[in-house]
Amino acid sequence: MTSRTCQDWPQLMELAPELQFKHYTLREVSLPVDAHVGTEGIDLGEVSICADLDSHVFNPEHTDPQIADALRASHWFDLREWAARGSTN
Repeated sequence: MTSRTCQDWPQLMELAPELQFKHYTLREVSLPVDAHVGTEGIDLGEVSICADLDSHVFNPEHTDPQIADALRASHWFDLREWAARGSTN
């Protein structure tokens, strides 16, 4: 476990044990081009995202709402959607 690991990791492990959620600034994350449209006016060094970057799954509870909306419009998955679909994604 690292300092970036989401503090809600026990609950997240119950929802998606195959994923590891960490906190990042937007500057550290390579957002898809279609999600960048929804990030206008946001400080990329300050706003955070809680996500498993390898699987493109974000935790909306710990992600800025504007960023969460932008990610939903891309190929990224909201954790709730991922969990509802099961681990066969």
